[in-house]
Amino acid sequence: MLDTERRLTVTAPFGQIWPGLAPRRRTATNPERLASEFAQAFLADRPRTHLGPVATASGAEALTAAGWAGPCNYCNDTARLAAVVRDGEHRFGARVVAVGFATLHLSVAAPSGNEHEALLIAAEYFAICPDNIWQDSRPYALTAYAERITGAHHWDFWWD
Repeated sequence: MLDTERRLTVTAPFGQIWPGLAPRRRTATNPERLASEFAQAFLADRPRTHLGPVATASGAEALTAAGWAGPCNYCNDTARLAAVVRDGEHRFGARVVAVGFATLHLSVAAPSGNEHEALLIAAEYFAICPDNIWQDSRPYALTAYAERITGAHHWDFWWD
C-alpha cells in the first residue's frame, strides 16, 4: 500500500481533514486524588522507579523545567508536547504521573465518554505521538487506539 493510502487508512474516518478538538469533559472525580492513586499503583507495579520532584505549577510545566526530552526521536520539542499536556489538564483533568526515557504516563479524571469523543482525542494525540498508533495499536488505526482509551483513566505515550 502506498504511504498516502496507508496514512488515510490509519487516520480514518477523518482522512486528511482535521476533525477539531474533543470537547471538554466534566467530571466528579478529583484529578489530584486520581493522580495520587495512579502514582501509587504505578510505583507498586515498578518497584525500581525513582521519584524526581520538580517545583512547578503543573506537570506539563515540569516536562520542560526538568529538561525532559522524551519525544526527541519524534519532534525534539518538549515545549510543544507540554502545551498539549497542559491543554489536557484543563479539558480532561489529565495529570502527569510519570515520565521515562521516552515515555509519558497521565492520569485522566475525565476520559472520553464515547467512541466519537475518543476518536477526536486519538486524532489529537496522533499528532504528537504517532507511535501509539503506528507501533502500539493493532490494527494500526485511530479507531483501534480510540477503542483502547474510551473511558480509560490513564493514557500512556511512548516514542520509539
